[in-house]
Amino acid sequence: MQLFIITLVLLAIGFAGIAVKIWGKKNGEFAGTCASNSPFLNKEGESCSFCGATPNEKCAKPADKSA
Repeated sequence: MQLFIITLVLLAIGFAGIAVKIWGKKNGEFAGTCASNSPFLNKEGESCSFCGATPNEKCAKPADKSA
């Protein structure tokens, strides 16, 4: 039972940290969400399949201005 409570507390801290990061960022967006920017995930240097950015470029996804 004690392990279950510790697990729930740690998960709550993690979710709270993510919520604070989203709340503190402009428009609530995470920076660097393209997998192509990670050398661990993109060893071949391919462009992002979502936005088309190459590994040395910033995410080319157009910002959503509706909110």
